[in-house]
Amino acid sequence: MHLGMDNPEELAKCFSGWRRDTEYYRLLDTDPVRMFSVKAFQKDFEANLEKKSYDDYLFTIHTLKDDRLIGFIWLGGIDWNHGNGWVGIGLGEREYWGKGYGTDAMRVVLGFAFTELNLHRVSLNVFAYNPRAIRSYEKAGFQHEGRLRKLICRDGQRTDDVWMGILGEEWFKQQES
Repeated sequence: MHLGMDNPEELAKCFSGWRRDTEYYRLLDTDPVRMFSVKAFQKDFEANLEKKSYDDYLFTIHTLKDDRLIGFIWLGGIDWNHGNGWVGIGLGEREYWGKGYGTDAMRVVLGFAFTELNLHRVSLNVFAYNPRAIRSYEKAGFQHEGRLRKLICRDGQRTDDVWMGILGEEWFKQQES
């Protein structure tokens, strides 16, 4: 697995396709699935490349074997005064789910967050109906910090939004062992 940044056209094709997968999107977001064209995604990616934002970092996730684009990881919402940031990840290619790619990508981005950006903590939230993601975040060192009870309604069932975080000192301690 390696992280990179692809051209906007390639990104747009992948993101547009992944967004049409309702299971993927239900694991990623609380919004209902909406279709966006490749052209609309490409326009957004190109506009974001023009911005000079030091608060958001978007990386793409690729396989090492054949350099296939399989997902993304975002580090953003950074509060520089207090050294806090948020992370989000999505693996759009189903055949790579549950194979460690997400955990590897998360570990790499946490290294960037704590050693390059000197952040103090990184937070995330995950839906309780996504135990595979929760296990992955635990493997990367995230701790459970709380939950918003019955926040999300899917298929007529209420589920919790789980909040997790990792401190820089915890991440550095992991690197020593």
